[in-house]
Amino acid sequence: MPSVLPLGDPAPADGILPPQVLAGVEHRKFGLYVHIPFCAVRCGYCDFNTYTATELGGGASQDAYAATAVSELDFASLALDSSGLPRRPLSTVFFGGGTPTLLPAEDLARILKAAIGHWGLAAGAEVTTEANPDSVTPESLQVLADAGFTRVSFGMQSAVPHVLKVLDRTHTPSRVPLVVQWAREAGLAVSLDLIYGTPGESMADWQLSLETALSYQPDHISAYALIVEDGTKLAAQIRRGEVPGIDDDDHAAKYELADSLISAAGLNWYEVSNWSRTPEQACRHNLAYWRGDDWWGIGPGAHSHVGGVRWWNVKHPTAYASRLGSGRSPAAGRETLDAETREVERIMLEARLGTGLSVDALGAIGRHAMAGLIADQLVDPVQAFKGRLVLTLKGRLLADAVVRRILPD
Repeated sequence: MPSVLPLGDPAPADGILPPQVLAGVEHRKFGLYVHIPFCAVRCGYCDFNTYTATELGGGASQDAYAATAVSELDFASLALDSSGLPRRPLSTVFFGGGTPTLLPAEDLARILKAAIGHWGLAAGAEVTTEANPDSVTPESLQVLADAGFTRVSFGMQSAVPHVLKVLDRTHTPSRVPLVVQWAREAGLAVSLDLIYGTPGESMADWQLSLETALSYQPDHISAYALIVEDGTKLAAQIRRGEVPGIDDDDHAAKYELADSLISAAGLNWYEVSNWSRTPEQACRHNLAYWRGDDWWGIGPGAHSHVGGVRWWNVKHPTAYASRLGSGRSPAAGRETLDAETREVERIMLEARLGTGLSVDALGAIGRHAMAGLIADQLVDPVQAFKGRLVLTLKGRLLADAVVRRILPD
């Protein structure tokens, strides 16, 4: 089952935010995340807050979901206005899941239209949906493009059938070039998501997946190391010895191969697990997360952040719909981040970016650590001379260790 929500303080039923969120609001962009919590099949490695039709129960309905999401948009607009925040156009909108494209494209378009009605879209705004390759058609992608979507991120994961089988993915490799072509014909930018380190995946398998993905000339690639989460089907299979466990050295070697091949194909890393063909084609929605901008998360289990206040919605679609139906916030809890916590999170996230972070913004411990990080070949010495901490390839492999060295004890 999906992972548990964090603990936190009670969230007010009216969703109104404390006055501190107004500080510096003029310098923060505003985005929207829309969680679509439905999947045709639960993948064995996934612990996201998603549900198949047989898991829903309790009267929850995919058919009614768009209307429920629109009701949270209405609630969000009122809560932000009542909190004294200025209306800001949406700089990014991201539909994630789950599988957003399990809903009819018209439903996704309806949700986007309602969001635009409340806040509008900034000039050149990025509007993305995730999609499984077997959940779209040329017609559905055109509906999305016509509604204002600009980008689609396909969960390719692998080009190797036996790897897809271990991951419980339902599409066939031959489907991916078709959906990429359809997306391009609709005028959508294309990102491909890959996973490496699946039990039983050889280095040759991973190289084939990379070369196949690159042959489709995507605008963007994400490559994530497989993490085995407690409570998932895959964790149980490994525990029973049915499939081999995860090997950190294998992960490192596969990351190095990914960076080599993706870079050679003309895409540049801008975050440890992400590469784009141009800076403009980097995922601006994720960059907004990493840079501490504001966003409201729509949907069960969705997380939001505005001005140092973070909250998360109840997990189950039935409870989520029930709260909104009674005019109450769907938030299960929230927390207010103090200045020290926000600074630690900023350093942790910005250190993973290709632009790095300012050495001057580090504390005494972080600045003192720079010489050792350069000597250990974890930080680019040329960028360090310019006052930026930018990870080398080795540093990206050990990003968590680098962060520990630059943060106070």
